Amino acid sequence: MWISSRQIAPGFCPLESSLRFAYLVSDIVPVFQLSEDIIFPEVRFAEPDGLLAVGGDLSSARLLTAYREGIFPWYAQGEPILWWSPVPRLVLFPEQFHLPKRLARTIRQGKFKVTADTAFAEVIASCADLRQESGENTWITREMQAAYITLHRQGFAHSVESWQDGCLVGGLYGICLDRVFFGESMFSRVNDSSKVALAALVHHGEKIGIRMIDCQMTTAHLLRFGAREIGREPFQELLTRFIDRVVPQQPWQL
Repeated sequence: MWISSRQIAPGFCPLESSLRFAYLVSDIVPVFQLSEDIIFPEVRFAEPDGLLAVGGDLSSARLLTAYREGIFPWYAQGEPILWWSPVPRLVLFPEQFHLPKRLARTIRQGKFKVTADTAFAEVIASCADLRQESGENTWITREMQAAYITLHRQGFAHSVESWQDGCLVGGLYGICLDRVFFGESMFSRVNDSSKVALAALVHHGEKIGIRMIDCQMTTAHLLRFGAREIGREPFQELLTRFIDRVVPQQPWQL
């Protein structure tokens, strides 16, 4: 996500005694400012664009709490940490995944070797590098990369990699909590490489019981694969249904 810098002036929020809010001066709207306590405001207080809170840190405990509640960090370099819960939410149910015939043929032909959890740091770095190489800003800062690499080492974050001639040419990464995979980003240096990784994620997810893939924001690309938009209440209900406990997983093996 690309966020322009905005001046922030703190204030007090009577809605949550353990939280503060900030005024975004350009918009004059209240946004919760997080304290050292690992607690988030209810997502129903998010702004229309999905912005919910500012501040806090990227500790594993805070990130896992956020994802379980349907919240994720998204901010630009030099900005404070911004936390989001957008509506509508784009989700992909594995059983509704649409595999285009052309992509199915590419998979059968074995153009790519697909692995999981063998190059997490390289995947997240490539997601950031490719955006910067194309002249775009990226929210995948060094701080973000370090935080998600830590989650990977702890067994909560996973990657799927596409290889060609021994080179990493595509992949994706995200957070897996029980039966929900929260997709963060993907990259592709060779045509179809990230799509093959997505298909592998769905196939593996079905085998290990993943019931929903959170795609966060709507893109035409993901809609073509069967992803669809749902409202906030249905999304939160699915999180409650599919996340019984937050425990680390063993490294994935496809």
